[in-house]
This record gives sequence, structure tokens and C-alpha cells, in this order.
Amino acid sequence: MKLATFSHGGRERIGVVVGELVIDLSAAAPELPTDMTAFLAAGDAALARARSCQTEGDHALGIDQVELMAPVPRPGKILAIGLNYRDHIEETGAEPPKTQVWFNKQVTAVNPPYAPIAKPVASDMLDYEAELVYVIGKRAKHVPKERASEVIAGFCCGNDVSVRDWQMRSQTMQIGKSFDSHAPFGPWLVTPDEVGDPHTLGLRSFVNGEKRQESNSKHLVFNCFDQIAHLTQAFTLEPGDVIFTGTPSGVAAAMRPPQWLKAGDTVRVEIDKLGYIQCEVAAEDGQTVIV
Repeated sequence: MKLATFSHGGRERIGVVVGELVIDLSAAAPELPTDMTAFLAAGDAALARARSCQTEGDHALGIDQVELMAPVPRPGKILAIGLNYRDHIEETGAEPPKTQVWFNKQVTAVNPPYAPIAKPVASDMLDYEAELVYVIGKRAKHVPKERASEVIAGFCCGNDVSVRDWQMRSQTMQIGKSFDSHAPFGPWLVTPDEVGDPHTLGLRSFVNGEKRQESNSKHLVFNCFDQIAHLTQAFTLEPGDVIFTGTPSGVAAAMRPPQWLKAGDTVRVEIDKLGYIQCEVAAEDGQTVIV
């Protein structure tokens, strides 16, 4: 099943994607929550009800009639692991990490899967990182690796957009990873039953049609289940939390000379079974906002 958050008629809600249609769950199953985090928190019964609506043609909209939003527009946490493909570790010149290296991306970085990403006023060192992303579906603490699959609601494509000079100024990397619009993901959540083994997925990135990255999730140093087992030793993961799993080699920073993203560029990230996201880079206007 493919679960989406979309906007139509000035209202944001969730739906099930079936081919070129989106089944509007607010109409097909009005008893369900209309935002993804609350829907996931409602548990297996809500998922089963959504699954039963896949044939509700009376409540369908064309995919081209709606605006797809980030599947979880307001996640409680966005967590991302660094240096998690061996070829990317090699191209950065870093030492392989002995333990998992995590950082946060601020929730204000969330971006729809096809909306522009900002080329910031504050830097020219704008980079892309194609990543497999998954979303937590159950409240989870002290989860052993062999049960980690139970807490994943679905998988999608992501781009861990990075402002490299700001990233390198801080040990935590947080600011350089959290500029507004720098966490596009989607276009929808694909549930685990449809994905199968998440560690066999090919992923690729393209800039203006030129392939920059190509790898497979089988090359993750710490796989998705390792990640959940590690994180839940420290804190509780909750429905709607978003996890970026790391990027392979081919980022702009490793090219000689670096091929930084500029306004007008288009970045596409595609992953087997999950679809693709594609965002144009647009110059930030730099206007002061105080509301």
C-alpha cells in the first residue's frame, strides 16, 4: 500500500495511492485521522481500514489533480545517520565510524517531494544526498534488531540536502543539514509488505539528467534494523518520526572541482519500488520575516 499526504481544494489530508489515483481517506473512511502522524498512531486497525479503501473509486482523485506533500509534513523528529556507505566514507577521506553517527534535521527543513529547494543566500556550497528514508509507525524503546521491522510504517525516497560549509563548522552538523526546504522526501510511504527486504533496493540521483549517484541499500554499513536497535537504546521513537539512512558516493563535495548545486538545477532521487522525488533549486529571496 502507498500512503500519501496531499493537498486538494485548499485542504491537506491523507490518501491511498492506487495507480494514477489517490483514494481520499477523509471521504472513504471519515472516521480516520486526516494527518499522517495521527493516522500512524492509530495503529494496525487504521492501516487495515485504509487498505480496505483501495477499491473506493467513488472517492478517487487523479494524481495529477492533487499536490503531493511530504508524507509526514510535521514529524516529531527527523534523524539522519552519517557515513553509512563505505564508498562515501572513502570519498570523504574520513575514517570508518566505529559506532553509528547521528544528527538531527530540523522539522522546518521538511519539503514536499516535487517542490523547489532553496539555494541559500548564506552559502554557495549546496549539495545533494540521495537516501532511503523510512518512517516509524509504532512507539518503540529498547527494540532488538530482530524485531526492528515491526516498528517501520513505510519507506520512501529522500534527499539529505546539505550546506557543506555550515555543516563543517559544527561538530553536530545540525545547522548545515537543516536549512529550510532541505529535507524533501516522498512521494509517498510504501508499506513494508510491498517493499519486501529493504536492504536490496537500488538508489540513484541525477542532477539535470546526469547520473551522480548509484548504489544499493545492501551496502549500508548499519542497516535499517541496526539503526532502530541503536536509537531505541537512547530514546523513544514515535509514530511519524522520519529516519534518513545515509548516502552513497557521488556527492558534489567529492567532485574535483566540486559541482555545487545552483539555482535552476534539478535534482532527482529515485529508489526501486518507491518511486522518485524531483526538486528544482530556487534562489532564496533572503527577505526578513518576523510575524
